[in-house]
Amino acid sequence: MKYIRPPYDPNATEVDRFSNVFNPVPLIVPKLDYPISPKENFRRAAARNDPLWVPNSTTDMTNVMVSVLTGAGEADFTSKQRHDFRDFFDVEWTYVPEAGGPMLKPGTQYLDDITNWETGVKFPKLEEFDIAGRTEAWKKAKYDPDKITHVNIGLGCTERLVSLLGGYTEAMCAMALEPEAVRDYLDAFADFECRFVDALLEHLDIDFITYHDDWGTERDTFFSPQMMEDLVFEPTKKIFGHIKSKGIVVEHHCCGNIKRFAPYMCQTGADFMQLQARANDIPALKREYGDRLGFNTMIMPAAREKDAINEAIHENVDTYAKGGGWYTSVTIRDNELMWDAVEELFYYSREFYDAEQGRD
Repeated sequence: MKYIRPPYDPNATEVDRFSNVFNPVPLIVPKLDYPISPKENFRRAAARNDPLWVPNSTTDMTNVMVSVLTGAGEADFTSKQRHDFRDFFDVEWTYVPEAGGPMLKPGTQYLDDITNWETGVKFPKLEEFDIAGRTEAWKKAKYDPDKITHVNIGLGCTERLVSLLGGYTEAMCAMALEPEAVRDYLDAFADFECRFVDALLEHLDIDFITYHDDWGTERDTFFSPQMMEDLVFEPTKKIFGHIKSKGIVVEHHCCGNIKRFAPYMCQTGADFMQLQARANDIPALKREYGDRLGFNTMIMPAAREKDAINEAIHENVDTYAKGGGWYTSVTIRDNELMWDAVEELFYYSREFYDAEQGRD
């Protein structure tokens, strides 16, 4: 053990407080002695260029949902009750606590024919949203210039298509039967997303954006490689290219067994992939594509005790940290265990990279 892990003692140590959308009760963690800024280290991790520790979203980032910055509807992820809301495109959703997330409200179909998208889809008028005021309010309450400002930008190309047409069956049929209309719509959607990013950047310096677009079930992808090439790839690449042109690191959150789409993911420009662990062999994807793709996984120990947590941290660092291209999240509701986990991840990964980069 090269670095000493100071014991849990919030009265004798400078601390940092945090909460998140899933757990609003604040916890405290030690302020870490960073050798470089978290922003610089995160960019090194994204570029696979000698990071000094594994970035931890819990301590290194200030996270905000795009709904907070726009005032558009969003689920209350802490609620134990089902509730309805309308999103940025005025689509109706129901938050389902048993599933841990929102679903399209049963019977909702914003658009019944993709060939009518030009008249049927009303893209949000950004000037009607108080992005300036809401962003300023968030900055006063949450912004930390020393941390990575991370914006979760919401639904991507295929997810937005699904939400407008009322479900996956309707969206996949549209892709098969009306590819030209789908292609035109997705191109227009990509242009809107680029304008939206620009509107956010007028009021907030953003370091990192997460884009959501699920491409499969736990068995296989929703659509074929040919549909990927013909319909989804180019608008996705356009969005990612625009984000990266602004100096922002981009992450693609993608549920489903999407192994056969990994070669396309290497070309869209995503810096990180956030994949569904139980549907994908992420260690194998890291071994095969780790020189071109970064990954985000959560550390979820089987037992809530210090030894098990440390073992999980060591296993994950040893599996994913090689060469950079990985960041993680550790969230444990017990404050003392969370304190220890934050320290162990930071110091163990520093020891890992010290050894890898010849600083023993």
